[in-house]
Amino acid sequence: MDTVLRLGIFFAVFLAIALLERHAPMRRLVTGRPRRWATNWAISVIDSVMVKLLFGAAAVGAALDAGARGIGLFNALAWPGWLEIVVVFLILDFAIWAQHLISHKVPILWRLHRVHHSDRDMDVTTAIRFHPGEIALSMMLKIGLVYALGAPALAVIAFEVVLNGASMFNHGNLRLPRRLDTMLRRLIVTPDMHRVHHSVVRTEHDSNYGFNLSIWDRLFGTYTAQPADGHEGMTVGLAEHQDAAPSRLVWALGFPFRKA
Repeated sequence: MDTVLRLGIFFAVFLAIALLERHAPMRRLVTGRPRRWATNWAISVIDSVMVKLLFGAAAVGAALDAGARGIGLFNALAWPGWLEIVVVFLILDFAIWAQHLISHKVPILWRLHRVHHSDRDMDVTTAIRFHPGEIALSMMLKIGLVYALGAPALAVIAFEVVLNGASMFNHGNLRLPRRLDTMLRRLIVTPDMHRVHHSVVRTEHDSNYGFNLSIWDRLFGTYTAQPADGHEGMTVGLAEHQDAAPSRLVWALGFPFRKA
């Protein structure tokens, strides 16, 4: 039942953001949408099948198993349910932020993560463009953390629903009013904030690692407010791959295994 609910919310958010991108885009796309979207969706489908085959019910299954076995921190505590959900949400969000930062610093992890960054445009489909190898490693980390915390299944479901929606939102090619963007980014990552992270400029690329809450980048000094060339003038993607190759599925899947 939770799978149907999450898929329903996922597709509803995806459609809403895709429509908003048509209505109020921030940037003109530099590559054709049909081929890019087909590639990014194909990668996402491969990821989903791989997770199902390797991990079954994944993080939610781990939470249910931990609860049944009494494993993990929160299964040894008697905290109110709402407090457990809040604390688990914050811990998981910080873990995703930290994992993202590390994936930029460790060469073998960067080889996988650069598939995401190789997209020459940034829109709602960029949020689902992650190499299967990166997704597998991320899922192992998340499952291990869920067991260690003894995280309630409801908290895990809530986190994954919010994270997926937030990621699609902040990867969206959306033109938000400046006042709204300023207000929102005090708490959450906005499209303008995350777009900086997809810049070819190294100092901008190595900042704004958050996918959901914006507080981690501010706390750890990795926050950059705006790109030097402006959102419409900046170059998105990898400086060494400003061609049509990243829009091809076979190229994207094989990219981590090519020489840097």
